[in-house]
Amino acid sequence: MMLAAELALAKVDVAIVERRDGQEMDGSRAGGLHSRTIEVLDQRGVADRFLAEGKAMQVQAFAGVPLDISDFPSRHNYGLALWQSHFERILAAWVGELGVPIAREREVTGFAQDETGVDVELSDGRSLRADYLVGCDGGRSVVRKAAGIEFPGWDPTTSWLIAEVEMDEEPELGIRNGGGIGRGDGGSIRVVLTEEHLEHTGEPTLEDLRQALISAEGTDYGVHSPTWISRFTDMTRQAASYRQGRVLLAGDAAHVHPPQGGQGLNTGVQDAVNLGWKLAQVVNGTAPDGLLDTYQAERHPVGARVLHNTMAQIALGGTGERIDALRDVLTELLAMDEPRKRFAGMLSGLDIHYDLGEGHPLAGRRMPDLDLDTADGPIRVFTLLHEARPLLLNLGEPGGFDGSPWADRVRFVDARHDGVWELPVLGEVAAPRAVLIRPDGHVAWVGDLTDPALPQALTTWFGGATAAR
Repeated sequence: MMLAAELALAKVDVAIVERRDGQEMDGSRAGGLHSRTIEVLDQRGVADRFLAEGKAMQVQAFAGVPLDISDFPSRHNYGLALWQSHFERILAAWVGELGVPIAREREVTGFAQDETGVDVELSDGRSLRADYLVGCDGGRSVVRKAAGIEFPGWDPTTSWLIAEVEMDEEPELGIRNGGGIGRGDGGSIRVVLTEEHLEHTGEPTLEDLRQALISAEGTDYGVHSPTWISRFTDMTRQAASYRQGRVLLAGDAAHVHPPQGGQGLNTGVQDAVNLGWKLAQVVNGTAPDGLLDTYQAERHPVGARVLHNTMAQIALGGTGERIDALRDVLTELLAMDEPRKRFAGMLSGLDIHYDLGEGHPLAGRRMPDLDLDTADGPIRVFTLLHEARPLLLNLGEPGGFDGSPWADRVRFVDARHDGVWELPVLGEVAAPRAVLIRPDGHVAWVGDLTDPALPQALTTWFGGATAAR
């Protein structure tokens, strides 16, 4: 849905094929949004919709060690407790406002691509013809398998049950024994329990849950009336490539990992925001097809980092005196300022840095949401990104660059900003005279309007001055 919204903002004809008959979910695995995801939604002017229904709080933790980001230079230096079912419902409403059609109760069963497009076969016997197909269809992705994209990684070593239930007895809430018990959606009880066995032949049952509770807690608390019961493991895999011709992958179709750190949904949303504007420009003919290769170059390392840190957290969740000692050392380390900021920046997504080569430390990083003074009055940087258009922000003297060859694609704004520039983890940076900001909020170029590298940067990211339009 996030990818569809990005494409719709760029006036691309896009449709979603969805297996479910409605927006209701059979459970909410993800429980919240990290800071950078909230910023991304703020960049599109819809963050308040989510903030109104969630609870702002410090949600970052590494291997159970809380990480406070309230001192980070962001308007959203917190996380948002919001069950995935609510996140999807709010997102679906926005997508509906943008006019994106959702073909429900259908699945993609296969496809065939050629030099000009993709024929997508649906489970109802019909087919769609598209310029590109993006598989956002989860860890068992049909699209990924049909594209022949390898999915290397590590097999599971542990299995967990997760459920929302009611209980006759009031359980002790909290995280323990590799799982925990807490409040679920609507006042129910949410249970996460480590299973004794890894291999299973069927879907989990209430009896499975009872036995796991007795094993972990010594009682089943009179568990009954499950809203849903599911199972997950620490299987860790990443697509070898996020692209095969006209077929691309995003979200869990591109990477699966255990939920430690709550990074899965957030990484998927940010995949979509990185890919959306690039795919839109290629479809609209303003940029060459090769721009899509930067999606792999930028997002694959981010996904690999998530896999790496979740595997580390799984290892730290083991039992025994040696693991206990290691956790004690880690807890002491993360109480120190620099390690805390480094790990919290990683988990929150605020430190993501796309490698654009040497230069100003801002290049490739998220643009700070500065308060600006313009000829039209005060405005925030994120407000200027609501339409998902590139932005050339001039903070020096007006003039000095003819942007008319890109005026149909790039917004040009002269502004002033008083105050320091500060980045999460890095701290203060030298204030530049001008920045070229991509629709995903990352900085593509930093310099002066007289810099001869500016036209090249515009061409690289947003098409040449004479590009077909």
